[in-house]
Amino acid sequence: MKLNLKRPLAFFDLETTGVNVASDRIVEISILKAMPDGTEDIKTMRINPGIPIPLESSLIHGIYDEDVRHAPTFRQAGEELARFLDDCDLAGYNSNKFDIPVLMEEFLRAGIDFEIDNRHFVDVQNIFHQMEQRTLRAAYQFYCGKVIENAHSAEADIKATYEVLLAQIGKYENQDWEDKKGVISKPVQNDIEALHKFTNLNKPVDFAGRMVYNDEGVEVINFGKHKGRSVEDVFQAEPSYYNWMQNGDFPLYTKRCLEKIWKRWNAKKEALRSEKQNTPNPVQAAPVQPKVVEEARPIDTDMLQQLKMKFGK
Repeated sequence: MKLNLKRPLAFFDLETTGVNVASDRIVEISILKAMPDGTEDIKTMRINPGIPIPLESSLIHGIYDEDVRHAPTFRQAGEELARFLDDCDLAGYNSNKFDIPVLMEEFLRAGIDFEIDNRHFVDVQNIFHQMEQRTLRAAYQFYCGKVIENAHSAEADIKATYEVLLAQIGKYENQDWEDKKGVISKPVQNDIEALHKFTNLNKPVDFAGRMVYNDEGVEVINFGKHKGRSVEDVFQAEPSYYNWMQNGDFPLYTKRCLEKIWKRWNAKKEALRSEKQNTPNPVQAAPVQPKVVEEARPIDTDMLQQLKMKFGK
């Protein structure tokens, strides 16, 4: 089966120093770029994370400090990766919750402009978990009837992920699915926009899920004491909450999204303040009309006659 693509779809997988989105670093990235014409392009790079790789992580992916000692840092390799991913939608396995947030943290940390606002994101794990609920190894066995060779190698994992998506589309295309509200649809289609919607059902604002969109498309806080409240309402009630999040241990991309909402909210406040200042008071005193003073008439014979009759002289 060939994916129905309007633009390239980049499957990517990361091996990292750990699983903390805000503080851990990439040690290897592998990207399989599927092109609309059916061709594929693969790029795999080792990255020097600039921090020691914990032994427990090395035992999983097999990459140790000496393996990346002479590799480029992300700051050095980031521009090349950004160009390779230019105009691509993004896909991966658990990519919405981990790979994309970690990649964005690295780009932001390196000061490299990499916009994701107009991209689609297809998380193959979400399709799998919502339809079957298993792991990548099980998904590959279930959908493709194969065992992953060199599991936890970024390139092996990403090739398996690509094959799993193709098999998922072949299996579920046009199959009915019922959501939690009882609405039945056919969400798995050979269409990236449809897959994007199905694999982003929780509508995250910032990938880490600290903020999500509600049913009206409004950003709401998704944790802590303000969970469920719109971000702008929280700013209105507790403006210091913005500074608390910006200074807290949150991912850089979460802070970037928060800053956009903060600036938009302040612009609305300023526009409302200007509107009030420029609106005239509807209750105004009526203008004072000038008193008309008649000019004095010159004394004539009629006036003298009237005075004589009145005073008897």
